[in-house]
Amino acid sequence: MCALALGAALAACGGEDPDAGTNGLGKLDAPEIEERARAAAAGAASVRLAGTVISGGHEYELDVQLARDGAAGEVASEGGHFQLLRAGEELYISADAAFWQSDAVPEGLESDPAQTLDGKYVLVAPEDPAYEQLVGFTEMDVLLDGLLVLEGEREKDDRAEVDGVETIRVTADGGAGGALDVALIGEPYPLRLERGGGAGELTLRDWDEPFEPVLPDEEQVVDYGEAILDEGDGEDGGDG
Repeated sequence: MCALALGAALAACGGEDPDAGTNGLGKLDAPEIEERARAAAAGAASVRLAGTVISGGHEYELDVQLARDGAAGEVASEGGHFQLLRAGEELYISADAAFWQSDAVPEGLESDPAQTLDGKYVLVAPEDPAYEQLVGFTEMDVLLDGLLVLEGEREKDDRAEVDGVETIRVTADGGAGGALDVALIGEPYPLRLERGGGAGELTLRDWDEPFEPVLPDEEQVVDYGEAILDEGDGEDGGDG
């Protein structure tokens, strides 16, 4: 009887506990895991987001370090790639001449002379329509809210590793509505996202790592509002 009782106790322990040393997320159901991941992301001060986003028929490659008060990184699209830098409300864009001459240039910047802007940081005027088009790539809350979206019934899926961190996966609509890999170690941050409908895949890392954007030197900056818009107003106001 004692031997049977001991055997039952050992069986109940089940050998190795798969959740030992984790944050316990693996014991929760899929909606709770997703909720914890969203809460962790909302409370973080910074993150690095990299990967592919397909939106509105356009494909973008992102590699952006995001913080609450600033951001820095690169965005690539069919027309070329450009660098973005934001410190508070000040937004800068830098690209080579090929980009400024391409169809990828946001409306409002497309008339700017490429030779003037090649390799420079353009300080985009907040009142310009291009500002709204570009700043979304640098706003942490906007990007996370727009990207961390699953559609359909949630299910808990396999465990895996992302950048050496053990994760638990949540899928939506069998994966067709997206999938999210969430850290099982430490804070339950989302570490990898597969967007529904094949709309891209992203990794999210360096959560809460200290980050402060470094502003370019003054001689590298072209003030879009003063140097470009004023010049354009002068041309429009002429007799020609």
